[in-house]
Amino acid sequence: MKEQNIKDGTGKKKKQFFFLLPFVLCLLTLTGCVQYDVGVNFDSQTRGEIVQHIKLGEKLTSFSSETVGDWLKSVEQRVKLLDGKTKRLSDREVLVSIPFNNGAELEDKFNQFYNPIAQTNKSRVASRLETDLPKFESHLSVKQNNLLLLLRNRLSLELDLRSLSLLSSNGSPLLSPGGLLELDFSLNTPWGAESIKTVAGALVPASYAEGKQLVWKLKPGEINYLEAVFWIPSPVGIGALIIALFVAAGSALKYQLLPAMGIGKKTQKIPQT
Repeated sequence: MKEQNIKDGTGKKKKQFFFLLPFVLCLLTLTGCVQYDVGVNFDSQTRGEIVQHIKLGEKLTSFSSETVGDWLKSVEQRVKLLDGKTKRLSDREVLVSIPFNNGAELEDKFNQFYNPIAQTNKSRVASRLETDLPKFESHLSVKQNNLLLLLRNRLSLELDLRSLSLLSSNGSPLLSPGGLLELDFSLNTPWGAESIKTVAGALVPASYAEGKQLVWKLKPGEINYLEAVFWIPSPVGIGALIIALFVAAGSALKYQLLPAMGIGKKTQKIPQT
């Protein structure tokens, strides 16, 4: 029994190392070789998508093309499980899009993608994937408040990227991946968003693009936390307001304007003598 546990533990460590192997190889080659951009795009209250752009350095792909190829295939398979689409731009560049219909679905799909262990059918999913993404600890939360015409959204993201650091035997950082990995998170909304800081050490946006996009530079090897608030017009609320205005206009036309113009009044017959 003890021997079996030792074997299981050794196998688990090897498996976890294989998950991180593309990034470990990147660090060892000492070139800026991984660009990972994650974006959340809100088109409306009921439509949006998670977009990911993954680009691996040429030196990394040539150094271990088979491992990198398996890793990219695992990304494609996981995206497919979430009803998303993957486009191979080249042998080392992938563009991913995962649709969502509301804030709850965004939260669910984002957390499933980065935390597959939390899925109820994890054994079935794991059997379909020979390789996997690095084990990030990630949690995205979206809180929404409907204010009739507008929907207020508060998005928070906590992403633990400490697994990307190479540590020595005593746990101290052996090699920081900060200059080797480029990790960005962007938020695109119809009316723009505002970054808020309710937690000490929360990230602040690195740039504001076109007034509708916030971009945060994530820090590999650290725990990253960010928050933002944004508003989205509510089609249901706007539709209800338009209907109410039409009803009010119809009532005014019927009971005020038309009688004043003498339209719709019944003529009285003069009795004949």
